[in-house]
Amino acid sequence: MALNRLQKIISDSGLLSRRKADLLIKQGRVTLNGRKAILGEKANPISDNILVDGRDLPKKLNHKVFLLNKPYGIISSCQDNHGRKTILSLIPSHLRSGLHPIGRLDSDSRGAILLTNNGDLTLRLTHPKYSHKKTYLVWVCGYPSKLKLDNWRRGVLLDGKMTIPARIEVLNKVNRKTLLKVIIKEGRNRQIRRIATLIGHPVHDLQRISISSINLNGLQEGKWRELKTKEWISIIN
Repeated sequence: MALNRLQKIISDSGLLSRRKADLLIKQGRVTLNGRKAILGEKANPISDNILVDGRDLPKKLNHKVFLLNKPYGIISSCQDNHGRKTILSLIPSHLRSGLHPIGRLDSDSRGAILLTNNGDLTLRLTHPKYSHKKTYLVWVCGYPSKLKLDNWRRGVLLDGKMTIPARIEVLNKVNRKTLLKVIIKEGRNRQIRRIATLIGHPVHDLQRISISSINLNGLQEGKWRELKTKEWISIIN
């Protein structure tokens, strides 16, 4: 069997994302044949002894990817110390093993979120260098001017760094609210909400309707479906 980088072998096992595997290797929590592993080195998952925190890697899992339409108030994590309901609780217990969310949606946001045991897919959809687009339907308070929206489209200064240009389309105006279609290629913390507040038109409701080429396509809120391989494989190829 061909040699692969350790972080890829770990992510392929379904134990961790590749980014998390990188971190654990740097922290000295991964051993290769009895010694501390070095970031970037390669191994054979069949013949080499790879341990994470002293434990063997799980046998390679069949890759699973679930699309969930997250309702308002659900936490985008596998568990919550405050007893709040999580996205993982919406998936049947016999299917949850090894699953983790790809990215997150705030508890006060709705829409598309992916869960998987596929480390490569997680890396491709979360690492900034891949720039996968995400599409949102956003109701904001009031009627933002063309000037304000053009500034948002070009990029806004957040935390000392300009945001990547966004595509923004006005879809509707009613009851002193405006419906925007917002397409971005990055995902800073509460990015859309923070920008909307900065331009003076706070978010009233936010729903993500697609992640890269994967769309809700009528999936009801609170429901999920397992994606076919052909639906997500192009993202990592």
